[in-house]
Amino acid sequence: MKISEFQTKDVINIFDGKKLGSVQDLDIDLRNGRVEALIVPSQGKLFGLFANGAEYIIPWKNIVKIGLDVILVKLDDRSYRSTELDEYDPFRKTN
Repeated sequence: MKISEFQTKDVINIFDGKKLGSVQDLDIDLRNGRVEALIVPSQGKLFGLFANGAEYIIPWKNIVKIGLDVILVKLDDRSYRSTELDEYDPFRKTN
């Protein structure tokens, strides 16, 4: 699948049904040739501009299904806060 195909799909969190946006970029492990994460800009961005730089970094393991029109991901309330995008950090260590 090409990155341009990812970029045309909406990313939906199945935990709360929220539309997170569309894929902007992929985090790729070049050594192993694997996609590590999807990068989705915050809803406040307009063509990648005028936002606080916040983005969703969604680990590949959190992808539930890649469909024709959408990518379903599972981000639960322990790793995702729907009120503040820039608080979400999938690599944050929790106690």
